Amino acid sequence: MSGGYPAATGGAGSAAGVNGQSGERWIDLRSDTVTQPGAAMRDAMYAAPVGDDVYGDDPTVNALQDYAAEQFGYEAALFAASGTQTNLIGLLAHCGRGDEYIVGQEAHTYKYEGGGAAVLGSIQPQPLSNRADGSLALEDIEAAIKPIDVHFARSKLLALENTIGGRVLPRDYVAQATGLAHSRGLATHLDGARVCNAAVKQGISLRDVVQGFDSVSVCLSKGLGAPVGSVLCGSKALIEDAKRWRKMVGGGMRQAGVIAAAGLYALQNNVQRLAQDHDNAAWLAAELASIDVLKVSQPQTNIFFVTLPASATAGLSAALASARIRVSMAPTLRLVTHLDISRQDAGQVAAVFKDYFK
Repeated sequence: MSGGYPAATGGAGSAAGVNGQSGERWIDLRSDTVTQPGAAMRDAMYAAPVGDDVYGDDPTVNALQDYAAEQFGYEAALFAASGTQTNLIGLLAHCGRGDEYIVGQEAHTYKYEGGGAAVLGSIQPQPLSNRADGSLALEDIEAAIKPIDVHFARSKLLALENTIGGRVLPRDYVAQATGLAHSRGLATHLDGARVCNAAVKQGISLRDVVQGFDSVSVCLSKGLGAPVGSVLCGSKALIEDAKRWRKMVGGGMRQAGVIAAAGLYALQNNVQRLAQDHDNAAWLAAELASIDVLKVSQPQTNIFFVTLPASATAGLSAALASARIRVSMAPTLRLVTHLDISRQDAGQVAAVFKDYFK
């Protein structure tokens, strides 16, 4: 990995990012958003031909959008700065003022994206409880759809997330949920921030994993390893609307090919390698599960949770920081593997946990 690129401070240690200000390497398990672009990705960014994307003239942005649309099976795609933005412009393109979208209580579009749909779009969320597997009960979706009546917001959209908390939505469930929504006149949107993880886990194509959704937001800067950016895929008409909304929320970019190149490289090279992250998460979870005082979830993809005694958080945090391991410490600790975490790194993490709790 390349060094000398400062990152944001925070987490368990005093250094910053995978490579700290002083150049030392940290094992960072806070999220798969912390990945560093490798040499080949940086080369692609450096060599990217660019133009003014607001005019539609950036050839690298256009290549990314065309490739994403083809891979996921949609007519068109739109590149934006973040998954928060592609989710927001997707919701805005589907819904108008006074409309409603049905969504899970745990979903990013409802819980973690600043309430943007409500604040900026006057779109009412109708949150439902997520079940243990991350899904929404079909009967709850059915009951939440409002009748045509002036007293109610207009139910327009079902928004699901896959993966959600590292859990993969079963294919038959997705077909049933999206089929129900369409039968009642609702459109469907997928927050697919980690949908490539879901596809790899299920051994299916990117087209198959998004079947049933009228639009999908795909994050390029999580497990795929790009430094920035997401794409929204949908019909040509929806993407034309989304372009206008992207402009209105400040997302018109100029020579954006230098970052789009990283996203294109990620989609072309880093999808199938996600299986390595899944394997490393499963291995590390099994190692930590051997510690009696810990309760460890069984990972489906690259995310799992460790419940530990609250009294241990401060001491464990210090022990991890001393070993240059960064986590977001909490009594229920989320650990995330990614392309900058090797099996050797996972072994070092396991060793610190075992030494602390022995």
